[in-house]
Amino acid sequence: MRFIIKVLVVAFALWLTTLLVAGVKVVPYDDTAIGTVLTYLLVAAIFGLVNAIIGTFIRIVAFPLYVLTLGLISFIVNGLLLLIVDWFSDLIGFGLVVETFWWGVLGALVLGLFSWLIGLVVRPSRD
Repeated sequence: MRFIIKVLVVAFALWLTTLLVAGVKVVPYDDTAIGTVLTYLLVAAIFGLVNAIIGTFIRIVAFPLYVLTLGLISFIVNGLLLLIVDWFSDLIGFGLVVETFWWGVLGALVLGLFSWLIGLVVRPSRD
């Protein structure tokens, strides 16, 4: 259930990111509203899997760089992860399109900020 909520949060944050960042777009597989929503959900699921599998590995390997740069390397790593999602989307023929590396870094920053803010709102209480 937690994964589904996270996918929904990331999909909504991705939609907001594509509205704000010009170099990050989502190309739906269908021109209908349902096709667009399903595409955002699919891209969010791919991003979650890439972040969980590849992102964890990169963060473990690059831990000394995180310490040396006081965590600033995380912007670069998140931009690379967004480019990996772009690559996976390109393989299936639709989905996320990131124009350049720096658009990916900016998109990852905005996506992370929106995901965090939306996550604060939808987080269940611990009563």
